[in-house]
Amino acid sequence: MQYSNQFSRVLTAVGIAFALAACNSTPPANAPPTVASVDVARYLGTWTQQGMVPNRFQKMCARNTTATYAKDGEGLSVTNRCIDADGKKVEAVGVAKIVQGSNNAKLRVSFFRPFYGDYWILALDPDYQWVLVGDPARENGWVLSRANQLDGATYNAILDKAAALGYDKTRFVRSTNTP
Repeated sequence: MQYSNQFSRVLTAVGIAFALAACNSTPPANAPPTVASVDVARYLGTWTQQGMVPNRFQKMCARNTTATYAKDGEGLSVTNRCIDADGKKVEAVGVAKIVQGSNNAKLRVSFFRPFYGDYWILALDPDYQWVLVGDPARENGWVLSRANQLDGATYNAILDKAAALGYDKTRFVRSTNTP
């Protein structure tokens, strides 16, 4: 697998900015609620990005963005992969810590330690087939699924859930996934 130096530099720079913004561990009073609990064993594995609120640290990703979670000691390893506009595979490996008292619904994720950002599970399919992830400030958001393609009705229903949690659903951009 090829690694992109540009991806690493962008990820580092954005990681610092994201982490500095997330250093305050007290969420805003109007932060969206998370799901009641997450079964980590069922959450592990690969998720395919179906949509996201655009952000700088994924700017180079053109298609087929995935996140793979694996158990790693007390926390999780996170491997994000995508294909850039030139057809090159890019990868970033990070770690995630489960926030105590969150019933596994809140993670602190880092691709550039020691800086961590919030990763909150806001809505989750009972069968763990899709998930809506965000942060307390609603600056970041992702729709992920186990399938390569998520049907339009399900995707729109997830965006409606995001709107009910205070997100502007028009900010979400549908991801491109090819076989």
